[in-house]
Amino acid sequence: MFKSYNELFGRKEDFIIKYCFYSKEEGGRQHLPYQHIRSDFWYNHPENKPNNVFMIYPEFLDNHGNPIEQGVILREGFAKMWILNPEMFDYHKSHISVGQKGFFHEGVIKTAKCEITEINGLLEL
Repeated sequence: MFKSYNELFGRKEDFIIKYCFYSKEEGGRQHLPYQHIRSDFWYNHPENKPNNVFMIYPEFLDNHGNPIEQGVILREGFAKMWILNPEMFDYHKSHISVGQKGFFHEGVIKTAKCEITEINGLLEL
């Protein structure tokens, strides 16, 4: 049975992003992923180090703003984002901003471009 990250973590999402997955021809994934894929989110900031693994995971939303429960996610849309490591809350709180660009990556492959559209629960931590 599907459980949203909100249910699993017992808190609100940290922020929301707009995303667009790269096609295979653009160097991205061969197929679109399913919900709760463990790709990592990265954003550009001068203090970020290339070897950082942020463990910020997406929960993809349908066209009505609800988590997609089954099947392949949309090529582009919105996702709620959760920072998994509580020790990184303050770091990200001081580095993330609305309009900031980022991307999903799986290993060394960038799979989607992203933009932060809202900061929510992160401001409350």
